Amino acid sequence: MKVECYDEKGAEVYDMVVRQILQDVQINRAIKDLRVFVDPREPVFIIVVRFEKAASPVVLEDFAEYKHDKEANETFIKIKDENYLPDLLSKLWELEGRNKIHQTSRYEVIIDDPKVDLRGLVIEDPEEDMKKKIYDAIFRIIPEGFRVVEHYSEGDIIAMTCSDETIKEEWLTKTQEIIEEVKNE
Repeated sequence: MKVECYDEKGAEVYDMVVRQILQDVQINRAIKDLRVFVDPREPVFIIVVRFEKAASPVVLEDFAEYKHDKEANETFIKIKDENYLPDLLSKLWELEGRNKIHQTSRYEVIIDDPKVDLRGLVIEDPEEDMKKKIYDAIFRIIPEGFRVVEHYSEGDIIAMTCSDETIKEEWLTKTQEIIEEVKNE
């Protein structure tokens, strides 16, 4: 992690703030590299985060079996690992509607008149969850009032150029330089 600022004391304080926020959001171990460039005189704030790859998504077939009864027009889901049941129910409520989902036990869920194809249905995506936490941390780190944001996200890198003024081209160039540094380390 590196904080770059013309004011050494300011950089030390921001370093401490960033570390505390990463710990609060519980992503400090998921961060491979983090760079901050701040110059309040301009005013510009740049943050570039490179994160570790997360586990593969959990799909329905990983923890359950299902079959469709054409006559009754119902799908029966038999749960093998109930740890994913809350996420499964949330996903089904979102896709099918709460009134069509019936949980008869901890190990069985029935869908009335199913419309969604369940094959390969992603129930939990650790990488998406981690990205949400990273964005949460970034928005806590960005200085108050810096609401003009230019966003970049590709692969395992998220970057933001922020200001309380219109973003200047030179700041975007600086952001790209930092991104290239982070990619090459």
